[in-house]
Amino acid sequence: MKKLISALMAFVVIFACVCIPAYAEEGDKGYIIVTDTIEPGCGEDVSDEIQALIDANPNRTIFFPDGEYLVSKPIYTPAEPTKSVSLEMSDFAVIKAIGDWQYGEAVIQLGGKDPANNTHTPGSNYSLEGGIIDGSGVANGISINSGRETAVRDTSIKHTVIGIHIMYGANSGSSDADITGVNIIGTGKTDSIGILLEGFDNTITNVRIGNVFIGVHVKSAGNVLRNVHPLYYSDYTDYQNSCGFLVENGNNWFDYCYSDQFAVGFRTTWYGVSTFHNCFCYWYSAGDGTQTAFKADRAFNSIVTNFNAGFHPDAENCIVLSVGNIDGTGTIDNLTVDEDLVSNNTHKAYMEDANLFAKIFGFFSVIVDCIRALMM
Repeated sequence: MKKLISALMAFVVIFACVCIPAYAEEGDKGYIIVTDTIEPGCGEDVSDEIQALIDANPNRTIFFPDGEYLVSKPIYTPAEPTKSVSLEMSDFAVIKAIGDWQYGEAVIQLGGKDPANNTHTPGSNYSLEGGIIDGSGVANGISINSGRETAVRDTSIKHTVIGIHIMYGANSGSSDADITGVNIIGTGKTDSIGILLEGFDNTITNVRIGNVFIGVHVKSAGNVLRNVHPLYYSDYTDYQNSCGFLVENGNNWFDYCYSDQFAVGFRTTWYGVSTFHNCFCYWYSAGDGTQTAFKADRAFNSIVTNFNAGFHPDAENCIVLSVGNIDGTGTIDNLTVDEDLVSNNTHKAYMEDANLFAKIFGFFSVIVDCIRALMM
C-alpha cells in the first residue's frame, strides 16, 4: 500500500511539472508588470520609462497596477503587428497628463508609431483595457492613429478636450476600431468633444459622455453606434450650437442613442442617408428656450424610426425637425412627442404614414416659417 501511495505521489509531481507552464509561478501572470520598474504615485514624470517598457516588449500585455502615473508627453504604441502591445490597467490605475500639451495630442496614441495596415499577422488585435486616462483639461484622452482591429474597453476618460479620436484609418480610411464600455468626461468648454470619428467602419457601444459641447462628431461613414448617451451640463456658452450627435457623412447607423440637454439632439450637415432607430432626445431644463430634436442643415434624407423627443414644458420653442431644404427624401416612422409643446409642423411632411394633404400642409408650414423668419 505504501508503495502504491508513493508511486501516485510521484506521478502527481511529474504531471504538475510537465503540465504547469513556467510562467505560472506565484506572482507571475505572464504580463509585464509596470511597477516592477516604475514607481506610481512618486510625483515624477514617467513618460520616458513607460515608452521604453513598450518598445522593449513587443507582443506582450503591459499591466498597470493601481496608482497614478504622470506623463508630460504622449505614450505611443506600435501598429506593426510584430511590435504591437496591449495595455491593461487595473480599475484605479491613472495615467495623467501634466505640463503643457500641444493642442490635439492624446495621452495614449494607439498605433501612434510604426504604422501598419495588416490583419493577417498575429499581433494586429492590440487594445487598451480598464483604468483611467486623465487629460487634466489640456490633453485629449485616447487616439487611434493607425492599425486595424484596435479595441478600447472598460476605460474611464476624464477632463479631456477630445475623449476618443479615431483618425483616418490605415485601410484607405477604414479604422475598424471597437470601443465599448467607456465613460468620458470633457472640459465643459466649446471645443470639448466626447468622440471624434474621422476613420471609417467603427463600432461604438455602451458609452456615456458628459460635460462636452459636442457628444459625438461623425465625419466618416460605415460606423455603428449603439447605446451611446452624451449629456450636456456645461455653462451654456454658445448653447445653440451644442449638439448630441453631429453627423457630417451618410451611411451611419444609430441604435438607442440618447441626446440629453443639448440644444440640438441630432444634426446632419450633408445629403447622405443615415439610419436612426430607437433614438431619444430629452431636456431636463428649458435651457435658453429653443430645443431641436433633429436638424438637417441641408435636405432631410435620414431614416428615423421609433424616435422619442422629450421637450421641457418651459421651453419657448420646441422643434421636432428643422430642415435647410424642403425637398429631402427622409422618413419618420413611429414618432413619440407631446404635440402640445411643438412649435412648428415641419416634421409632419416626412411622417411615413402622412397622407398627401399632410405632406402638402407640412411643406407649406416650412415655407411660412421661412417667410416669418425673414420678416423678423
